[in-house]
Amino acid sequence: MSASTEVDVVVIGLGPGGEYVATNLAKGGLDVVAVESRLVGGECPYYGCVPSKMMLSAAASLDEGRRVRGRAGTAEVHPDWTPVADRIRDEATDDWDDTVAVKRLEDAGVTFARGAGRLVGDRQVEVGDTTYVARRGVVLNPGTDPVVPPIEGLADTPYWTNRDVVQLRELPGSLLVIGGGAIGVELSQALHAFGVDVTILELAPRLLPPEEPESAAALEKALTAAGIRVLTGVSIESVAYADGGFTIDLGDVSVTGDKLLVATGRKPKFAELGLDTVGLDPEARSLETDERMRVKDGLWAIGDVTGKGAFTHMSMYQAAVAVRDLLDEDGPWADYRAVPRVTFTHPEVASVGLSEAQAKEQGIDVRTAVDEGLGTRGWIVQQDGFIKVVADRERGVLVGATVVGPSAGEIFSMLVTAVHAEVPVATLRTMHYAYPTMHRAVESAVNGLDLA
Repeated sequence: MSASTEVDVVVIGLGPGGEYVATNLAKGGLDVVAVESRLVGGECPYYGCVPSKMMLSAAASLDEGRRVRGRAGTAEVHPDWTPVADRIRDEATDDWDDTVAVKRLEDAGVTFARGAGRLVGDRQVEVGDTTYVARRGVVLNPGTDPVVPPIEGLADTPYWTNRDVVQLRELPGSLLVIGGGAIGVELSQALHAFGVDVTILELAPRLLPPEEPESAAALEKALTAAGIRVLTGVSIESVAYADGGFTIDLGDVSVTGDKLLVATGRKPKFAELGLDTVGLDPEARSLETDERMRVKDGLWAIGDVTGKGAFTHMSMYQAAVAVRDLLDEDGPWADYRAVPRVTFTHPEVASVGLSEAQAKEQGIDVRTAVDEGLGTRGWIVQQDGFIKVVADRERGVLVGATVVGPSAGEIFSMLVTAVHAEVPVATLRTMHYAYPTMHRAVESAVNGLDLA
């Protein structure tokens, strides 16, 4: 028989957003229990954003060394994965140990419970032999797991997900990657820079399906030029593993590799959450929330499971909204018109708001313009790229934008502000743009919009 403990709030899932909620509610004077069965901090610091960007940063260093010839002299580049693996283990993940993160929670006044949290009724969470009854409510931040597509033979093979790749101590000779989304292309490019022969297989007609077609074309061109094999619009019949290698049957042809990475998206961790005990569908693809992140009375949800974007910054944004609501503060409440996202390949692909196609689907009178080359600075540093802006002609504001090129995730920050604050295009056209910067291409792009 389980013991019952009354608290103010229970937080299930301690990714970055859940940790933020628990910490700030405790600092706000509430009695908080935070529950996590895996590592406190979630996917991002241990298996996602942080280690993968360390890999990409190291790969960029190699690429820059290879660019010396013909630009500044000569240089020999000899890839070595060991310092990359050491840094991920020692600096980023503490060897995949969350002791420091747990202490950080407890120092903030949070009660930490290690285990799987399950709803067993409104405002009730069961963890092991204890049932917590939450006076204020429960915050769900369960995160997601990798999707494993129902391809014949795949489940019986020793395939990898992102969790396996970031823990590698030795690299394979060749790698097959199913999935041409952000995770697939980032990890492909990072490993290829260290000598791995990579083939990317994408079922959709192009890479990065949610992004602008121009972005996909530019990235595919860069990957192909580097020597990565990119196959889009494929149909995978089966996957087999034998004699230490993988074979993927594409119907009319097959491809082989030493290892296989499956990067086909993420799915909510709803199966064991007990959603049915509070009247919710455990088979749902996401949890619908209001502007205060409420799913229903006494229940909030944040992060990937809300379906608003599987980004750490989204989880943190929503966490701040939920905290304000739980502490009875005024807004601002959730607003998703200017959600930014970045794929950290080379070139980077950064976008905000609506794509051209999405804007048209919403019935907006769309006008677009593209500036190729990132201006004089792009020519100086010999880097290709472009800026595309998507405008609402009737209102004279940007509703979306994309930057492809070096440091695109930094360049587009002003476009995120423009979309979020609905800065008039007329204002953007009369700003000062420093010369010779890459962001100066924003001026050319907005000047190319026909809003008449």
